[in-house]
Amino acid sequence: MWQYLFLSFIGLCSGCVIAAGVTGLVIGLAITPRYAGITHTAQHVLLYEDATFFGTLLGTLFFLFGWKIPGGTLTLILYGLFSGMFLGAWILALAEMADIFPIFIRRIRLRQGLPPAILCVALGKITGSLLYYYLNFG
Repeated sequence: MWQYLFLSFIGLCSGCVIAAGVTGLVIGLAITPRYAGITHTAQHVLLYEDATFFGTLLGTLFFLFGWKIPGGTLTLILYGLFSGMFLGAWILALAEMADIFPIFIRRIRLRQGLPPAILCVALGKITGSLLYYYLNFG
C-alpha cells in the first residue's frame, strides 16, 4: 500500500514538473503572442490560451481515465486533423522563434543545397515516425 502511495506521489510530482517545464517554454519564448501575430488575430490571444489549457486538461483526463471519444470515424478524423494543425502551428511558431535553420546553416557552413537538406530532414522525420509505429513501439 505504501509503495502505491509513494509511486502515486512521484507520478504526480513528475507530471507537475513536466507541465511546469512546458508552460515555462511556452511563456518564455512568447509562443502564443507570436502565433497570434503570425495569424493576424492578436485580439484572440486569451482564447488561444484558454483553448490550450482546456485542450491539455481534456487530453490528460481522456488519457488518464481511458475515456472514449464518441462519434466514430468522423470524429476521429476531425480530431486528428485539428490536432495535427494545432501541433504543426505550434512547431512552426517555435521554429520561427528559435531561428533553428539559420544557426544550423552557419555552424555547418552550408553554402548550397539548402532546399534538399530541409527536404531530407523532413523525409527522415516521416520515415522515423512511420517505422516507429509500424514496428509497434508506439
